[in-house]
Amino acid sequence: MSTSHRVNDTAAENRQPPALASADVKDGISSRIAEVSDRLVDLSNSLHDDPELGWQEFRSSATVAQVLKNQGFAVEQPYLDLETAFRATYGAGAFTVGFLAEYDALPGLGHACGHNLISAMSVGGAIGLAQMADRLGITVEVIGTPAEEGGGGKIELLERGAFTELDFALMAHPAPVDVAEAEPFAVAHWHIEYTGRAAHAAAYPERGINANDAFLIAQTAIGLLRQQLPKSVRVHGVMTNGGEAPNAIPEKTEGRWYVRAESMDELLATEKRVIDCFEAGALATGTQLTITPESKRYSEMRTDESALDLYRANAERLGRDFDVDPAAATMNRASTDMGNVSQIVDAIHPYIGVGGEASNHQAAFADSCVGPTAEKTLIDGAVALAWTAADVAAQRR
Repeated sequence: MSTSHRVNDTAAENRQPPALASADVKDGISSRIAEVSDRLVDLSNSLHDDPELGWQEFRSSATVAQVLKNQGFAVEQPYLDLETAFRATYGAGAFTVGFLAEYDALPGLGHACGHNLISAMSVGGAIGLAQMADRLGITVEVIGTPAEEGGGGKIELLERGAFTELDFALMAHPAPVDVAEAEPFAVAHWHIEYTGRAAHAAAYPERGINANDAFLIAQTAIGLLRQQLPKSVRVHGVMTNGGEAPNAIPEKTEGRWYVRAESMDELLATEKRVIDCFEAGALATGTQLTITPESKRYSEMRTDESALDLYRANAERLGRDFDVDPAAATMNRASTDMGNVSQIVDAIHPYIGVGGEASNHQAAFADSCVGPTAEKTLIDGAVALAWTAADVAAQRR
């Protein structure tokens, strides 16, 4: 019947807004984070000063895990047979909140994506929330996730059974400015290799098969293809080995290339067209082409919108400002393996600003991720995440 979907007007008027964590719970969380703020800053700085690349974060993961162990968390490391992954747990409630920590750095750029702050914010948020675990009826977890920068550490963990016991997952990522919603591209990461035959470039050029020419043809084809690609697609990469000597026909060339798209479906459709460009280079030169995925594909993000609204309100209560220049707010399009987690767990991945003129993956951005402004961002992020997790638990447990 048409009236079956209608709500009695009086009942609608009397309906209470969704429950939130009480003021004293939030005050307790922020007070606890303030108590450990020096340790959180020390953690962030120590990671920043000793950057490690993906799958090699032995010192970094151990340092993050030790801080949690010192605060009473039970720590499992290695986790699911990944040496630089860990899981730290506190409480025994039926509703499980998972803070995700990243700590890998960029080749040649150190922590120019701010993963030192991600770890410290997640650790701080978990410590603040942990003391309210019994009161809220929750379990608090921190999952240390290696190799986000192209290695797909969260995807490896997913395939080994991680995250499935979480009711809600969250983390915050540094950026130039605050942006609440992550809208990352789905992405494929490839290692490209052409193999030809070496020869003296002046004396016997006809005996060579030029692997450098193959890459040139492929990059030209990709450049022309871009005109026909939708604006939601990105194709970009670098040649990492272009040959050994100018008087030798290059026998081998290598590169790393990414294809990004709005969704996994669009990514799969685009990949074939880009692969055709690389195959054109091989066909034209007679070289052998090898394309090797560097990780599983990263997915687009499925954001828990109601939880994100709670985060935005909590962050604004702390003085964070989301009314920013759109030109400075595009870091939220960066691909992340958190997108894969969000496909199976309610999740948010907001961006939190550290100020300055530099943007992520610029050398100067690493400098923005330490110092007084970054330290305020760290504490704000930890508190906003913990308050949001408490609100979500109060509504859903």
